[in-house]
Amino acid sequence: MSDASPHSAGLPGFAMTNDDSAIPAGRKPLAARMRPTKLSEVVGHPSLLGADALLPRLIRSDNFGSIIFYGPPGCGKTTLAEVIAHETQSSVVRVNAVLSGTAELREVLNSARANPSRKTLLVIDEIHRFNKAQQDLLLPDVESGVVRLIGCTTHNPGLYVIPALLSRSHLFRLEPLSVEAVAEFLRKALADSVKGLGALKIKVEPRVVDMVADLSAGDLRRALNYLETLVLSAPVMGTVTEDAVKVFTKERRIRYDDGGDDHYDTASAFIKSIRGCDPDAALYWLALMLEGGEEPRFIARRLVILASEDIGLADSRALGVAVAAFQACEFVGMPECEYHLAHATLFLALAPKSNSVTTAIAAAKQAVQSEPRQEVPLHLKDSHTQAAKRLGQGQGYLYSHEYPEAISGQDYLSKPLSLYQAGQAGAEAQLAERLEHWRKIKQSIQKKGPTS
Repeated sequence: MSDASPHSAGLPGFAMTNDDSAIPAGRKPLAARMRPTKLSEVVGHPSLLGADALLPRLIRSDNFGSIIFYGPPGCGKTTLAEVIAHETQSSVVRVNAVLSGTAELREVLNSARANPSRKTLLVIDEIHRFNKAQQDLLLPDVESGVVRLIGCTTHNPGLYVIPALLSRSHLFRLEPLSVEAVAEFLRKALADSVKGLGALKIKVEPRVVDMVADLSAGDLRRALNYLETLVLSAPVMGTVTEDAVKVFTKERRIRYDDGGDDHYDTASAFIKSIRGCDPDAALYWLALMLEGGEEPRFIARRLVILASEDIGLADSRALGVAVAAFQACEFVGMPECEYHLAHATLFLALAPKSNSVTTAIAAAKQAVQSEPRQEVPLHLKDSHTQAAKRLGQGQGYLYSHEYPEAISGQDYLSKPLSLYQAGQAGAEAQLAERLEHWRKIKQSIQKKGPTS
């Protein structure tokens, strides 16, 4: 726990992971010193913490089972866990899944079973880091009430927390804090002379707090770290200026987890923006991925897929542009290949859209999977060997190039199917007209009877 207290001393015989109670307050980061211990001190999340919301009622009544908090870094997951511990006067063991193993977890649970009269609250930071076996280990004691679990994760619980544990827990999703909520807390930290920065007597220009809050992208921990750095780097009894924030901004790195939810969510927004013909949104998400360190070839692969999935025959050049962008990423690399990715992104976003390729192959697969397999008609079978010819293979095949517009009138399936439905966008409108023209020619030939 961040602060020593009787109810946070842990279980007998077990030393808490990440117990920082012995660290002098002056050496703790501002974010740790300012961590709220009461629900009334928590800022933001009005839908989650409002007067009629579920979570405050559960905390006040101390009548809840296990909880999982899911949200981006710095949105208050661990803070809420700490608040619940203080408000419910529980005996708390805090574990970080990065640092703790199965043996340590077993020791925690054994100690809890040995002291059933205690209200044991097990707080697990980054619970997504525990593997399936470690999460399975929690199940019996969570289900029986030996421990109440509070799991905190930045990763989608549906993908990283086992279903059995998820079904036994209240799941609360936390969003990034608003700029106003972050700014409110920063002003509180500047004014607090005990836990905050007030004792340093450093002045702050009026817009600095709002600028820092805006830079934090909803991450309060990051905002407090920014503010602390700016204040500590200011001259004694001096002032933190807007110019100082602008210089500091050049060194910052955006929040982007290229192996977690940001990776999937941003890529999804990128593809959907291109599909929706919005080049500005597509470029924004592209820039965010590149600034966040996303692998350029991953982006290029997604463009290659989209070129056929969402544009296809409406503009067949799209596939060539996307493949060229991928090749450029291969032999040019970052940072210059961002031009090629931007080129392809804009071309694809501005291209006419058609998903006829997608629906056509889906219909073909459905026909293959759900209907009896069609045998190759005898006149279409390979006939390059003498044995094949003696079996009649290829007999009666009409060479298309010998007929007007290459339409001989023959069928190429034993049972005709209609799988490709031409769209009306871009070049595909002309293809639809051509296909309908060919169908009429074929029908006319077939009405006349067999062609010799």
